[in-house]
Amino acid sequence: PRLLPCVFVSVQGMSKERMMEIRRQNCNPMTMKITYYKKPVFIHQGHMQWLWDVDGKRYLDLFAGVATVSLGHSHPKVTEAAQKQLKRLWHTTNIYVHPTLHEYCEKLASYSPDPLKVVYLTNSGSEANDLAMLMARLYTGNFDIITFRGSYHGGTQQTMGLTSNSPYKYPIATSSGCTHTMCPDVFRGPWGGSHCRDSPVQTIRECSCAQGHCMASGQYIGHLKETFATSVPSQIAAFFAEPIQGMGGAVQYPKNYLKEAYKLVRERGGICIADEVQTGFGRTGSHFWGFQGHDVIPDMVTMAKGIGNGFPMGAVVTTPDIAASFAKASHFNTFGGSPVACAVASSVLDTIKEDGTQQNNLHVGTYLMTELAKLRHKYEIIGDVRGKGLQIGVEMVKDKASREPLPPEAMSEIFEDIKDMGVLIGKGGVYGQTFRIQPPMCITKDDVDFFLSVLNKVVHSYMDRK
Repeated sequence: PRLLPCVFVSVQGMSKERMMEIRRQNCNPMTMKITYYKKPVFIHQGHMQWLWDVDGKRYLDLFAGVATVSLGHSHPKVTEAAQKQLKRLWHTTNIYVHPTLHEYCEKLASYSPDPLKVVYLTNSGSEANDLAMLMARLYTGNFDIITFRGSYHGGTQQTMGLTSNSPYKYPIATSSGCTHTMCPDVFRGPWGGSHCRDSPVQTIRECSCAQGHCMASGQYIGHLKETFATSVPSQIAAFFAEPIQGMGGAVQYPKNYLKEAYKLVRERGGICIADEVQTGFGRTGSHFWGFQGHDVIPDMVTMAKGIGNGFPMGAVVTTPDIAASFAKASHFNTFGGSPVACAVASSVLDTIKEDGTQQNNLHVGTYLMTELAKLRHKYEIIGDVRGKGLQIGVEMVKDKASREPLPPEAMSEIFEDIKDMGVLIGKGGVYGQTFRIQPPMCITKDDVDFFLSVLNKVVHSYMDRK
């Protein structure tokens, strides 16, 4: 398969050898540990869904800097907004009143249902979730917080307690009071069927549930009730959930699970927090926010990544009552809500509407998942295809009968081959067994067809070798 023609021309940059020398000598060793690929990609320039390395090789980017470049690399409208603001005012803080902050907060609040109308701006998703933990405990007077196994909610010492994924855990005490309950994963979990998910593609598991009923949802809710009965006090502070797990591998829950879970949490004095860091801003296609696909309204929403198309920014949006509890002491954020960040984020909201981005996510994403499902039927090692819009996971297995994860060395082999053929995707899942597809939301059906041809060729070649 060959990349479609593109008139954009890349410019040469620093050599690969020099970059690796600096990376080893001057960058934290963690940088080397997390570097993707045996033969790393040396990114130098980007434009919309395309990236170029220092040698001028072009890649179709289907991971968007970990689901962060929402509209496209160096999107001209967002770039123009940043340049305009940079010429006017780079920085001031909340101790002064400046227009871009207030214009953006009002605009962002207009995208949220009542009573979610109070905004606090941060620099990252980890910081937003850290702040949400604090506000939940202040408001409820309770301490314990529940999250799903397999979740990822940040890398600060506090949010590491929320995160339930071994590679992101250090052997030190992290935030106490965090309990992880079973993730209602209808493919890998103990219960699941062929009608569970709000997705164009369902699992291959058999199901005898009548239309509108889900045995799996009831079973997972029963496990949540057991967590309440055994692992936390009678009153809790909060329940965190991504509408679709990101780092966990685009895991989707049974229909109506979150609605029932929210009810149980609120009965125990807790608030419900939707982590929209990866699912927000129209990525799921059918709705602007992922939680809307579950027919729930959380008490608090955290967001980052796509909020600024790659500009470092995050936010917490909550109710006036919950926000009022935060005023019990002073909290100061030097860079949160900076003029440049607000100008960029405001342009992102405008561009999503002007470019029809959410509708593109729905149509292109549905097409991609439907075609991926055909490859699932073709290859024994493609176990599951799931997601909504352009938040997609492809779970790889040894075989469909066992659903055991494809080993890491096999995942790496396929991953590397896809990159060598000109496509960048991500990996996730508790066992690293899921390919993540979360591209800039400007991709087209032609881009999808190219990726499908690459994936088909790579998996076919792998099966032949094995």
